[in-house]
Amino acid sequence: MSRVTFFEVEILEPKTKRQLCFLDKVEPHATIGDIKCLFHKSYPQWYPARQSLWIDPKGKPLKDDEILQNLPVGTTATMYFKDLGPQLGWTMVFLAEYMGPLFIYLLFYFRVPYIYRNKYAFTSSPYPVVTLACVCHSFHYSKRLIETIFVHRFSSGTMPLRTIVRNCIYYWGFAAWLAYYINHPLYTPPSYGDMQVNYALAMFVLCEVGNFSIHLALNNLRCEGSRARKIPYPTKNPFTWLFFFVSCPNYTYEVGAWLSFTVMTQCVPVGLFTLVGFIQMAIWARGKHDTYIREFKDYPHFRMPIIPFFL
Repeated sequence: MSRVTFFEVEILEPKTKRQLCFLDKVEPHATIGDIKCLFHKSYPQWYPARQSLWIDPKGKPLKDDEILQNLPVGTTATMYFKDLGPQLGWTMVFLAEYMGPLFIYLLFYFRVPYIYRNKYAFTSSPYPVVTLACVCHSFHYSKRLIETIFVHRFSSGTMPLRTIVRNCIYYWGFAAWLAYYINHPLYTPPSYGDMQVNYALAMFVLCEVGNFSIHLALNNLRCEGSRARKIPYPTKNPFTWLFFFVSCPNYTYEVGAWLSFTVMTQCVPVGLFTLVGFIQMAIWARGKHDTYIREFKDYPHFRMPIIPFFL
């Protein structure tokens, strides 16, 4: 009968090299997640999601599913600890990010006092496009909230609180900025009137349906609780056929929806929000695209990250 070789794990503070914890008789098949739980018993204030463990202080953090005996360490493993700060679950993150714009926009649409001049308090715009823009904006963020609760599955559990604050400033601030101009008493409708608004509305609806279809397809691709990555392929739903050409069609549809909203309202702040969002989503799409190529040798070579045949 073979004898089990246990590991010893020493966890140090990276700057001073001060020993924070010493774990004896750790199972060789223990994961980094298990080690974080053992460390948490010694330091209750540092729950697992708040911990980051490293073999090399200048290297990459260890993933929770990495196994101790597969790491480049001896039977006595030295790891370095970093406090990631307070964390929030992804569901709460998205609820905070998306409920704000939904509520803030309505304040401007109903022209509550002190936003515009007092004589305009609780008045309404004579232009139908202003009401239509409010419906589209509210629909977009309501859809996001529904997807957060019922559709999305998250590969990582939490986000640092400081990052959440930054994201909320971004979403809430842009929502207030574009809502201020669209609902302003001096706002004028688009140059080409109903034709411009109707074409933009049709494109907006198609992109919103497409975005939701992609999220459903991605949801069905991953089993509950699984972190295994699979190659997404088109389904019978025509909106998923964009997978033939790009790795992240959800971002493609998202950009399309905001571009349509820009044309519909003919508002500069909306256009700037669309541009900033496109740049960020292009970065995310490139990262995910590269990950697919790295993990799957048979990944379709003709796919682009976000824009078919181009980017």
